[in-house]
Order: sequence, then C-alpha cells, then structure tokens
Amino acid sequence: MIESLKNKNKAIALVGASNDPSKYGNKILLNLKSKGFNVIPINTKEKEIDGSPSYKSVADIKDCPSIINFVVPPNIGIEITKDLVEKGYDNFWYQPGAESEEISNYLKEHGKNYIDDQCIMVVAK
Repeated sequence: MIESLKNKNKAIALVGASNDPSKYGNKILLNLKSKGFNVIPINTKEKEIDGSPSYKSVADIKDCPSIINFVVPPNIGIEITKDLVEKGYDNFWYQPGAESEEISNYLKEHGKNYIDDQCIMVVAK
C-alpha cells in the first residue's frame, strides 16, 4: 500500500480531517497537500476544510480513494472501518493513536490491506 504513495494523483481520504490547526486532522491534511497529494477531507461536521470540499463519509466520494487514512479515536474508527469493509473498500491506514488491536484483527479477518504502525506524514515524500 505504501506503493500507492508514489502516485500523487491517487486520492487519499482523510477521516477526521479538521480546520482546527491544533489537531492532527489538520496537520496531516496540510502536510500531504504541501507534498502534492490529492487529499479528500472526511468530517461529519465541516462543509469545507482548507479550501477543499469535505465529505461526511468516504462512501460519498465519487471515485474510490487509494488509501483511507484515519485520525480519529479507535472507538469511532472501528465503526467506520466495519461500514467501509462491508462496502468493499480495501486499503486502510491508521495514524498513531487511531489504531487498535480490535481494528487490526478485524481487518486481518477480512483480508484487507492496512498499516497501523507508521505515520503517513513520515512515509509520504
């Protein structure tokens, strides 16, 4: 899945994107955008984040993102993950603090690709 980061035209959905500069949902969004990535903000409360339209759900995005990156607490992330797995999504990335053993076990059981031990800001060039 890290290979997906080589093609900056592919979309990365950021679950937990934020307009609040003190939150990692904002820091990750700005970092990836500054590196030229196509980042799609996902936030149930915001209509726009950093000039980009924000979606309430990954399922609302027209084209399937190459990576779904999570920066929400694990108890929220597991519910979103289950919904997305049921809808057929495959590539999940959990930021430090967003990961959990429950999420990882669920994704293993369903044969999904996931990263739960690396920060996307460090890996993405």
